[in-house]
Amino acid sequence: MGYLEKINSPKDLKKLDMHALEVLAGEIRNFLINTVAVTGGHLSSNLGVVELTLALHYCFNCPRDKFVWDVGHQAYVHKLLTGRREEFATLRKLDGMSGFPQPSESDCDAFNAGHSSASVSAALGIAQARELRGESYNVVAVIGDGAMTGGMVYEALNNVGQLKTKMLIVLNDNQMSISRNIGALSNYFNQLRLAPQYAAKKEGLKKTLQKVPVIGDGVSNFISKTKESIKYSIMPSVMFEQLGLTYIGPVDGHDVKKLIKIINSIKKFDKPVLLHVITKKGKGYIPAEENPSKFHGISKFDPETGDLLNKVSKVTYSMVFGKKLVQLAAKHKEICAVTAAMSLGTGLDRFAAEYPDRFFDVGIAEEHAVTFCGGLAKGGCLPVFAVYSTFLQRSYDQLIHDVCIQDLHVILAIDRAGIVGDDGETHQGIFDISFLNTIPNMVVMAPKNKTELEAMLEFAVSLNCPVALRYPRGEASELLGNVNTAIELGKSETIYTGSDIAIVSYGTMAEQALAAYGYLIKDSLKPTLINARFSSPIDMEMARELFDNYKYVFTIEDNVLRGGFGSVLAQAFAEMGNNGARLHSFGFPDKFIEHGTKAQLFERYGLDGKSIYEKIREIMQCV
Repeated sequence: MGYLEKINSPKDLKKLDMHALEVLAGEIRNFLINTVAVTGGHLSSNLGVVELTLALHYCFNCPRDKFVWDVGHQAYVHKLLTGRREEFATLRKLDGMSGFPQPSESDCDAFNAGHSSASVSAALGIAQARELRGESYNVVAVIGDGAMTGGMVYEALNNVGQLKTKMLIVLNDNQMSISRNIGALSNYFNQLRLAPQYAAKKEGLKKTLQKVPVIGDGVSNFISKTKESIKYSIMPSVMFEQLGLTYIGPVDGHDVKKLIKIINSIKKFDKPVLLHVITKKGKGYIPAEENPSKFHGISKFDPETGDLLNKVSKVTYSMVFGKKLVQLAAKHKEICAVTAAMSLGTGLDRFAAEYPDRFFDVGIAEEHAVTFCGGLAKGGCLPVFAVYSTFLQRSYDQLIHDVCIQDLHVILAIDRAGIVGDDGETHQGIFDISFLNTIPNMVVMAPKNKTELEAMLEFAVSLNCPVALRYPRGEASELLGNVNTAIELGKSETIYTGSDIAIVSYGTMAEQALAAYGYLIKDSLKPTLINARFSSPIDMEMARELFDNYKYVFTIEDNVLRGGFGSVLAQAFAEMGNNGARLHSFGFPDKFIEHGTKAQLFERYGLDGKSIYEKIREIMQCV
């Protein structure tokens, strides 16, 4: 039996000596590689923090001491060491273990995580609550250098320096977010990594001067007396020191013995400390080391080769969007593309290669990205910001204040809208229809298939106002490819005309609507099937037609019901009066949706074609 099988809590870890910890690190890497090969998940980020996580748990006492993981996708090792080894077979599966920290899953998970740049704020809040309550536990925030591009971190660091609360901030520096880090802050961290060279050169200079007769010691003492001036004029760590933190590092994040020694020393400090550790993303697994982006979030693969299993070449919505944008950019020289460290995931890699001068990766900084797009638009460009739905939520104020109030022509290409599946509640894109519909001047539309996505993107370019175009993760549907009426602002599309009952689907939920339609046809019913296309502005002509002529109207969307497309149509009906038309909306309930496959979650929440059909029949029979 290896060491890992004996670790059921952090207490077991403390029984091991340094050599055993190094062996355990190798066992953990093998476990993660073989487990994620079967379940899929975030691999390279976790391989990079094995020794760091071991050192933290060896030095601190979890759950009494609190660990706050930024983003959270690097918490697999933490979960292994806190009694969840047996649950890894269910990783990211329906009703199984989450891929992110979840306090509801374990009291060792101090704070929910899924988005970046939030750990320092949360950890400071926990530490300050400890002070107010007269308690004495330790608080640690672990944040990656990629997340340090998010402005929220600096708001938090400013507050840390003001409050001077005892806490440890671990900067896990692997020179990566999902794509490779870029920008001025990335360059700054490059300077920090070179800091030990400066220290070595300074010591060498001191020894050389001391060898000079008579004046050597005097000059050396002068340098010592002015070391603060030297540090602040040369050492790049000055930013953190000026903010009121004690900066230590950089140190080797894969030397567990050294990490334990340093962390135990830091525990004696009664003030905020930033420990800068250098790690390698994908450490210990050559395929992940060579291609950390591929193994950031990966599906099932062969652990021997790193090759994906059951690899099928699929045309995704992201790919369709990226290809069409490149085509449009050839015709419209004003088009620029913007991403927040997600060029590959959003399909903008080809645009970046074709038009590097018109491509902007702003790092993990969605709020800045939106306002930056507003400035580009104000200056005469046409910015297209490709962003995952869950991350766009962070920019709500900027959408209102910096884009829509000025009615600027900014296009939001909202990827991963609706259910994303395995990443769970922090990543589901089920709120964008609701929060976008509330903003004046914003056009909100969604395509039923790949062909309509291309047409809608071209239509968005032709407009002169803020536009949101949402589409899901995964393979681009060609369903209903023969139905392609021209896109008109605020106009829906009738796919099939029937009587008595109407089904109105929004976006790619046309697939589920069509399945339900097929079941109803077999029951000798003849529904009208409508592709809504727009949730803002809604097609009021269509709404009036439904209100006046149909006894039953059903809407289908992959969004929460509150504030979604169905709510907009219900409001339109309410304004028209009450003529007995019965409206029922299919969507997600007022809750955060757990992880699971798209098909599993659709079935669980009654959004697959068969469930929709059965509910429609139930409603019709009950009334």
